[in-house]
Amino acid sequence: MKVIASQLRKGNIVDIDGRLYVVLHAENFHPGKGTPTTQVDMRRISDGVKTQQRYKTTDQVERAHVEDHEFSYLYQDGDGFHFMNSENYEQVQVPEDVIGDQAAYLQEGMKVQLAVHEGLPISIELPQKVTLEVVDTEPVVKGQTASGSFKPAKLSNGVRTMVPTHITVGTRIVVSTADGSYTERAKD
Repeated sequence: MKVIASQLRKGNIVDIDGRLYVVLHAENFHPGKGTPTTQVDMRRISDGVKTQQRYKTTDQVERAHVEDHEFSYLYQDGDGFHFMNSENYEQVQVPEDVIGDQAAYLQEGMKVQLAVHEGLPISIELPQKVTLEVVDTEPVVKGQTASGSFKPAKLSNGVRTMVPTHITVGTRIVVSTADGSYTERAKD
């Protein structure tokens, strides 16, 4: 199925010269003069090689036929990450390079979308937000009460992020899985 380049999004699978690539990042540029372009960062699925490609926004790109299925995360071992299909309880193993840096946000029982091409999982989409606990942060400095102030914090999954000054150790917060940024204090 052909789509125009400006419609490519993170996680899409494209077929270029018979090889499958997963889109890591796609950005559209509209200069004042000249042709609008789309810059696409991709990873070749067969060997993990990363590449960049620039298209005119109206260029046609072949999207590979993939099926998205909901899976539940089970566990990680030396062989990779294990997931279970929510519909038929079939288990699949996903290699570490497919998960990438999103592995830090996986939690047992988490529902994810796996893109499957010819029986092989080739990309993963996590929920947009996860709830984590702050395990280490600096104490509030007296007088540092400006509403826009942030301080570094370490979360229960090992990721470091910036949090507002009122957040203390033990507080559960909601974090964006896209960039690890603080969203809000958890309501639980």
